[in-house]
Amino acid sequence: MRHPITRSAAARRLRAAAIAILGAGLVTACALTRFETPHLTVIKVEMVDGDLLSQRFKVRLRAQNPNDRELPVRGINCNLELDGEEFGHGVSAEEFTIPAYGEADFDMLLATNLAGALARVIGNKDRGEAGLEYRLSGKINLAKGFMHSIPFSDSGRLPTH
Repeated sequence: MRHPITRSAAARRLRAAAIAILGAGLVTACALTRFETPHLTVIKVEMVDGDLLSQRFKVRLRAQNPNDRELPVRGINCNLELDGEEFGHGVSAEEFTIPAYGEADFDMLLATNLAGALARVIGNKDRGEAGLEYRLSGKINLAKGFMHSIPFSDSGRLPTH
């Protein structure tokens, strides 16, 4: 003879099943949203306008995606340091996609109010082929997916050409 299942027992079983399904879904979602941090490289810097107190630079960047799936970028904000000193802050609202195991180039405007910023960039020409050391850090804001942003930090040398 079978024992009848009471309402409370059925409700407990239903809750346990729902929690198990939700937990499995969250584990799967976490596995699908893990991204390796993209690498950003400064390709070119050119002054757009400025005076003694403030300058604006157009910075051409290359983003490399080490992941096996594309990264839909909604925008990027970043800080640029030159030779260990803060140089400026930039944002880009340009939407683009970095292909899986691929790269994408984009422009951003960088603003600085450092009076010596222009002198540093111009002084870079006197350094020969070595170039000026930079550090670029900030966040890549994603257009879709469970993750909203990916922090990054990369360094290198500014191109001298």
